[in-house]
Amino acid sequence: QVQVVESGGGLVQPGGSLRLSCAASGSIFSRYVVDWYRQAPGKQREWVAAISRGGITNYADSMKGRFTISRDNAKNTAYLQMNSLKPEDTAVYYCRLEGPSVYWGQGTQVTVSS
Repeated sequence: QVQVVESGGGLVQPGGSLRLSCAASGSIFSRYVVDWYRQAPGKQREWVAAISRGGITNYADSMKGRFTISRDNAKNTAYLQMNSLKPEDTAVYYCRLEGPSVYWGQGTQVTVSS
């Protein structure tokens, strides 16, 4: 059983930055594609970014140039660096591991407000 735990969320002012972490345990992390999703109040969950097993990254259009996804397989951890944050980035951010099975974390709240 793989456990996925997100951390790093919080309250930040518009224009600020946060780095989210996604820590996984219980399996070989390098086997998994890692995705970040987010869900704002009253909205459907949306895909944010992904990083392949080999480190190839992809982003939703609205995040390009502001968000950076990365991974450190030695630490079984993936990251989402978020810069130039906007109020519309407020959401719960989730990490998903996709491999032999799919695993989700419980999410971490990001609030962008002055």
